[in-house]
Amino acid sequence: MTDSQITRNDGAGRYELHVDGELAAFADFLASDGRIVFTHTETVEAFSGQGRGTELVTGAVADSVERGDTIVPRCPFVRRYLERNDIPGASVEYPD
Repeated sequence: MTDSQITRNDGAGRYELHVDGELAAFADFLASDGRIVFTHTETVEAFSGQGRGTELVTGAVADSVERGDTIVPRCPFVRRYLERNDIPGASVEYPD
């Protein structure tokens, strides 16, 4: 069984998913004035096809909602996730 952990790395401007201590995926963001703009999500090749991107975005969105941020999904992966899942309490601003 693997141990996975999602952390918000403000210095790097991204959420990170580590699996057994190894970086498995990350979601880049820009945050200011109560908004968080997700710009890019990437899964490291060794972890591709394991649902790690979805695991990461689930945690990143939950943390953003808990912080009270309005989520702006410029990243297509994050946008699809939000369109396909009902996230209680989420404030989402879809870009054009």
